[in-house]
Amino acid sequence: MRLFNRPSLSPAVLSLLLLTGPAAAQLAPAPALSPAVSPTVCEAYAAGAMIEAQLFFGRNIGNELGVSDREWTDFLDREVTPRFPNGLTVVDASGHWRDIQTGHLVREPSKILTLLADGDPATLRLIHEIVDLYKDRFHQQSVGLAIRPVCVSF
Repeated sequence: MRLFNRPSLSPAVLSLLLLTGPAAAQLAPAPALSPAVSPTVCEAYAAGAMIEAQLFFGRNIGNELGVSDREWTDFLDREVTPRFPNGLTVVDASGHWRDIQTGHLVREPSKILTLLADGDPATLRLIHEIVDLYKDRFHQQSVGLAIRPVCVSF
């Protein structure tokens, strides 16, 4: 798989780089995302215009590891893969973030999920379903979400 240089992001696309949690309630609903890369630019690289969505899943519940490897795999198999059967990538990570309730810095094992997909409203709805399901199932304050336009070739 080859990913190519991304053009500068427009203000509209930058506004889509958001953290889905309590702060998201203050944001207007995200519009349908049209890739900000022109098809002509992507064609020059023999690639197609898509979006890259990265989701950042913390695994702690409270101060303890609450999402086991088995529970993560079950969530991935039951909720994520059926919504994105064409493929995805998961990377183990070590994340840290500021707890909005206590103000303390929290460090926790995490998973980073990367999806390459069309930027249509149906795709964005599926991404937000995954975020909401994870937050509800594993009692999370938030799931990080970054969406950007990319040129993609497989």
